Amino acid sequence: MELMYQKQIQVREEHIDKNHHVNNVQYVHWVEEIAAEHWDSLKHKTEFAEFAWILVDHHIQYKKQVFLNDVITIRTYPKAPEGIKQPRKVEFYCNDKLVVDSDTLWVLVDMKTQKMKRLESDWLDTIAE
Repeated sequence: MELMYQKQIQVREEHIDKNHHVNNVQYVHWVEEIAAEHWDSLKHKTEFAEFAWILVDHHIQYKKQVFLNDVITIRTYPKAPEGIKQPRKVEFYCNDKLVVDSDTLWVLVDMKTQKMKRLESDWLDTIAE
């Protein structure tokens, strides 16, 4: 599925908090980072290459702790649009176990006008082709 994007990260010292596991704020950073990377890999297939996604809502469920030197696989994919908002799923796996589950909502913004763009409900179909 082309709309799925993933990468691996090895946990480094700067990802760790005083409790000796990955800091919760780090996951939010990774959510934003992987969403941006995914968009960068797809935007050339759209008429919105100069637009940017802005995170407007996120929910993260922490299921298991991850520690220094662990390898995390991060998977993301967009879900069906909800009006002006575009849901995106981001999942974090360590040793093939889901450790963090994130549901986010984004809006597409024209960077020249700073206005949000409402997309057609089937707009993801054109990217997946």
